[in-house]
Amino acid sequence: MSWTRGLLAALAVCVLLLAGSVGCGTSDAHEGENGVSTSPVGKVLDGTDREGRHLREVEKKGAPEVGIEVQPDTDDTWDVRLSVHHFRFSAADAKRRAVAGRGYVRLYVDGRPVTRLRSAAYRLPARLVPRGTHHVTARLYADDGTAWAVKGRPVQSTADITASEPSPSDTAQPTTTSGASTHTTDTHGMSAPGIDLRTRGRGSPDRVGKAS
Repeated sequence: MSWTRGLLAALAVCVLLLAGSVGCGTSDAHEGENGVSTSPVGKVLDGTDREGRHLREVEKKGAPEVGIEVQPDTDDTWDVRLSVHHFRFSAADAKRRAVAGRGYVRLYVDGRPVTRLRSAAYRLPARLVPRGTHHVTARLYADDGTAWAVKGRPVQSTADITASEPSPSDTAQPTTTSGASTHTTDTHGMSAPGIDLRTRGRGSPDRVGKAS
């Protein structure tokens, strides 16, 4: 009967091999509708932000939010303050993987990247804000480099600021008036307060002082 035991053993090995081949074909990520990949944290879309980083789509409820406020500061700089909701800044040595509600902020001036932020405060050099009106944007990213998004649009907020040089008769210190916060929808993103697909953050519509 040794041949019978040998046959059964061979059949058992075949079953194990077949089960292993099936298991190797599975993963945490699957292809969803229209070729969109589904990951444990939202969906990585085919669409990208303006720098080519893929968008990570999450549900509107509980999605990360960001708000931005920019005010003139001393030494010809601008004080940038961020407010975040459903979001925590990760450490610089964080693993390059997406974790719900975590990541960092990329700061842009007129669409040009300025810095990567892992805290809510930043001092913007005046050399990056010459005389005229500028748009300062904060956009949220996961630690794997994907941009958090809702309804196919990056999660971000923009503040409009204007830098102007003083006239010869001006002797007062720099002054600021806060711009009105508006909520409109376009292709640029979303921010706090509330979930919105476009938020103009509070900015200084005028800075009286020297701008380099």
